[in-house]
Amino acid sequence: MLVLALDTTTRGGSCALVDDAVVVREAAGDAVRPHGARLPGELMALLDAARVPLDAVDLYAVATGPGSFTGLRVGIAAMQGLAFAATKPLIGISTLDALAHMGAAPSSERAEPDTARSPIGRIATWVDAWRGEVYAALYEDGREVSPPTVGHPGVLLAGYGDAPIVFVGDGAATYADLIRATSPAFRVADPALPLLAATVARLALGQAREGHRPPPHAIRPLYVRRPDAELARDARVER
Repeated sequence: MLVLALDTTTRGGSCALVDDAVVVREAAGDAVRPHGARLPGELMALLDAARVPLDAVDLYAVATGPGSFTGLRVGIAAMQGLAFAATKPLIGISTLDALAHMGAAPSSERAEPDTARSPIGRIATWVDAWRGEVYAALYEDGREVSPPTVGHPGVLLAGYGDAPIVFVGDGAATYADLIRATSPAFRVADPALPLLAATVARLALGQAREGHRPPPHAIRPLYVRRPDAELARDARVER
């Protein structure tokens, strides 16, 4: 099964083409340009480089956040358009789930997605939420044990205890010094912000094989915190 996947939760993001869990091609996005200016062009360029026609894609996948509100909207809309046109399913994958999957894989295994690996304990997935906050979730042995939330890094770290934790995501990169200073048991993954599109594709492939093949309109972004535009609107109403 051929999967085309997209991640627009960070400024650069990435896209990938995966064939039965084998990564055909993965590319980082151009962080200098906004997502709206380079999609679906980057997806088409990826397919062209792989010499794969668009109609050969069997399944579409997209990271559903949390992350940049604008990036999420643009990325989901782009994949919905392609999936609608091709009458193919579109599966949404939580950015935090994808990061946890990557954080649990030693760097030597990330190029081989089917390599068996043992759980390595606790993974904290941190996505930069700006305003001095991060979107966060905590995983243990591959299971989510603390649901997605948004908070200040110091407050979150104080609640994690002293057991070993691997931190992954652009929020982990931003607050790496604070993480390391909090506990010698805490470490930041290397790289802290891996490309996620191929992992999004593989996780979506697993769901599709289990029979989960939702239509494009069923996708819902995972915001965790309400968009700034909604907060500003409500503030005006309250006044």
